[in-house]
Amino acid sequence: MQLPLYNVEGKKAGKTTLDEDIFKGEINRWVLREAILAHQTNRRRGTASTKTRGEVRGGGRKPFAQKGSGRARAGSIRSPLWVGGGVAFGPKSRNFEYSLPKKVKRLVFKASLRKKLRENLLFVLDSLELKEPKTREMVEFLSHFPLEGRSLLILEEWDEKIRRATSNLPNLRVSLASLVSAYDILFHQSVFITRGALREIEDRLRK
Repeated sequence: MQLPLYNVEGKKAGKTTLDEDIFKGEINRWVLREAILAHQTNRRRGTASTKTRGEVRGGGRKPFAQKGSGRARAGSIRSPLWVGGGVAFGPKSRNFEYSLPKKVKRLVFKASLRKKLRENLLFVLDSLELKEPKTREMVEFLSHFPLEGRSLLILEEWDEKIRRATSNLPNLRVSLASLVSAYDILFHQSVFITRGALREIEDRLRK
């Protein structure tokens, strides 16, 4: 399986061979859904917390006599029925994090790459060397591609020129091949990846 290589001018500069074991096959939508849910769940802070009647201050004595006042019986001002009392069955701080098995993570990564490839939204770059670390350089490069929405640029290693040129572009995010996740690929509509980063990701998925 081959895919065109693009240079910094947005022109085709040859072809690259893709690993068919990674890029060819079915797209398991179940694992894609599980990956998105896991990522979003792990981002939950879980800090919502309320006090039960045993944690609210006060309420040590009976507020009024059991009989004779004409009011309902009450043993504490911290009852959930009272204003300022405890909360019955309220939320408590908890950790929502859970991790997918390694085999599932590998399947998710493969499925996310296959999805972008099938949609013709995966662009492999022969090289991306900017003359100057200017935003206009990156804007000119991106103008050669039919882009809509968010884009992801995956590099083999950090490039200071590229970092500075992309810092003012809200719809473009830069990541490394060693750090990028399947959720990052799915979250962005278009994915740009350098040839070196592609080889690193393929090696990562073969292990």
